[in-house]
Amino acid sequence: MLEDGGSLSLVQLRRGVADGCVLALLEGQERYGFDLAKVLSQAQLIAGEGTIYPLLARLRRDGLVDTVWRESTEGPPRRYYALTPAGSTQLAQFRLQWTRFSAAVSALLDSPSDNGGGPS
Repeated sequence: MLEDGGSLSLVQLRRGVADGCVLALLEGQERYGFDLAKVLSQAQLIAGEGTIYPLLARLRRDGLVDTVWRESTEGPPRRYYALTPAGSTQLAQFRLQWTRFSAAVSALLDSPSDNGGGPS
């Protein structure tokens, strides 16, 4: 992490992509919250399990995911999340936007220090 507030930037970057990453993880398969949290935490896209549930609740409220309770062989029933048609549309839009955005950022990061951005 960067010094002088760099961790705040990482938090902001995570927030900007977490929704799209959750939708991508749900493409083609249902998953339960802890499973999503584990995958996203390992990829360092969320800070911990506690951040996934408010995100999932918002995606559900926005009609991007549906939920269903399923029995578990390992304990109490689990709430599984699945992509809705609106969620699939949102994921397609995110992929397009991400491709453009990440290419633009990479181009700037990989260019010489004088990229026409004004006085040095």
